[in-house]
Amino acid sequence: MDRREILSKGSALQKAVAAKEPSENIITILRDLKANVRPSEDLLRATGIGKIVNKVKGVPNVDPQVAQLASEIISRWRHVVNEQKLASGASTPVGARSNGTSSPAPKAATPTPKVTSPGVPPDKRNWKVDKVPRDDLTTDTARNNCIGLMYDGLCLGSDLPMKQILELAKQIESAALNLPDAKGSSASPVYKDKVRSLYQNLKNKSNPGLRKRILNGEVTAVRFVSMTHEEMKSKQQREEDMKIAKENMNNAMVAQEEKSVSSSLECGKCHQKKVSYSQAQTRSADEPMTTFCECLNCGNRWKFS
Repeated sequence: MDRREILSKGSALQKAVAAKEPSENIITILRDLKANVRPSEDLLRATGIGKIVNKVKGVPNVDPQVAQLASEIISRWRHVVNEQKLASGASTPVGARSNGTSSPAPKAATPTPKVTSPGVPPDKRNWKVDKVPRDDLTTDTARNNCIGLMYDGLCLGSDLPMKQILELAKQIESAALNLPDAKGSSASPVYKDKVRSLYQNLKNKSNPGLRKRILNGEVTAVRFVSMTHEEMKSKQQREEDMKIAKENMNNAMVAQEEKSVSSSLECGKCHQKKVSYSQAQTRSADEPMTTFCECLNCGNRWKFS
């Protein structure tokens, strides 16, 4: 999208929110922005689209899916702009409350430590070690436990700040809670099973790339929750699975002749002479072929050499 189109979408989004249009209309606009805006600091400053999208989250009684999507867009844009700043040598990243524009540079920039618990190896991190205020995150104990579980799955081996990982954990838990079949209930079996499955995939030692894709913003919380087990696999895992499947297929393939119908073979069960048969070399080449028979009358099967 160019600036003119972004300004138009921003205006449409503001009108839709002000008019309390159906959530589907607002989600359509947000998805369009998410898919087609290539954020840069100059673009976000010129259009103010970051502020517009960010305000959607604070609308009273807003649909949780709308708020979730708006939050993901802001998080993604902030991440991209920060990456651009780092690549260009700039030292001031987009702030947590900047809504898509950069914050004034402090007089004396003090580097923020990446890990909140000094001396703790990345592979030993969890919500307790990082001192995450898990029990105070929501008023629902079950939800707090699930957020902690998502945090443990995400922080393993990472040196990102606690607050950044916690925000992602909360987004993933919220997306799971908002699944249609979960019906917004932390007591729902669908919600519990989904959180458990997500945690197991995050902790999968053979697929560390999945966790990295989520932490760097490549895979959003909503996308992660909707991914199938196959989609979560790494490229290497999929290639290995295809190789194994191909080998199993080759090993299972045994040269067989097409089935024929014999008028001389008799079924030992119903004594009818309506028998189809095929032959295959199941043993060494110097051994006779095995004949597989099936009665067309009663379905009885047998074989002989």
